[in-house]
Amino acid sequence: MSASNDLAVLIERWFTDRLMRHRGVSSNTIASYRDTFRLLFAFAQTRLGRSPSQLTLRDLDAPFIGAFLKDLETLRSASVRTRNLRLTAIRSFFRYASFEEPAHSAQIQRVLAIPSKRCDKRQLQFLTRPEIEAILACPDRSTWLGRRDHTLLLLAAQTGLRVSEIIDLDRDSVMLGHGAHVRCVGKGRKERSTPLTKVAQQALRGWLNEPRKRGATALFPNTHGGKLSADGVQALLNKYVAKAREHCVPLRSKRVSPHVLRHSAAMELLQAGVDCSVIALWLGHEAMETTLTYLHAHLELKESALAKLKPYERAKAERFRPNDRLLEFLNAL
Repeated sequence: MSASNDLAVLIERWFTDRLMRHRGVSSNTIASYRDTFRLLFAFAQTRLGRSPSQLTLRDLDAPFIGAFLKDLETLRSASVRTRNLRLTAIRSFFRYASFEEPAHSAQIQRVLAIPSKRCDKRQLQFLTRPEIEAILACPDRSTWLGRRDHTLLLLAAQTGLRVSEIIDLDRDSVMLGHGAHVRCVGKGRKERSTPLTKVAQQALRGWLNEPRKRGATALFPNTHGGKLSADGVQALLNKYVAKAREHCVPLRSKRVSPHVLRHSAAMELLQAGVDCSVIALWLGHEAMETTLTYLHAHLELKESALAKLKPYERAKAERFRPNDRLLEFLNAL
């Protein structure tokens, strides 16, 4: 591969062959990686005065990548988390490049050695059962939109599906009756089934009996019959959270997103005594470490564990008595 066009060809192959075809990563990951390289090429155009198609792999050395990451934090005011996310995308590409371009291995290893920055971990946000019920009570179920929104939010709070998984559901994804569940395709194109409570089954059964909007196949279509967007789900959730805050005071101090509903489903399972390994399967976590964050966030579990401990008894004060002189001599040896 010639030095003049190695970068363009390499990136195209990385996106199409490696990410989309072989690994089957999610559309959200593809979009995040795409945005990272858009920002990187815009920075290169400003700093090096060359268009993206004129760049070579040699141009993307460790000092250049370091300058790009610094630019993100200073001029673009990106958070440490965002900076680390961009670095993750760059590392993924350079790991691929290390196999495709061994002649550049020294340069690639220096880029891969760029460390992530430490950042404070945010406290995990989740809703209590009364807060969830306050939100679910807000949609006007006398209208088509209200019934759609109520069913969507109920499903999200009960199953813990990601927002991307919810908007990708179609009507055939729901299995009612004995062993009722919903099938979805999550991260890494992995399919999983999540059981449904009787309340969710009843809501979904009623929703599936609704007349379709323009022959829509999506489980939760928009008014034109197409799929809802992630921003659309966030917007409808914001609307009902704002309404619920009028009479549910604890919600006023919480920022609620579809992912918070996912956290809330996990915390309910944890509080019910479900093992973390089962919760990991339920939520589609690839690593158990991700699920264990719910244990750290669950204050009630910590308090119940503390209550089982035997309290320290206050020892009786004793008068000081010096050690025997001979023992002191031996201990000092």
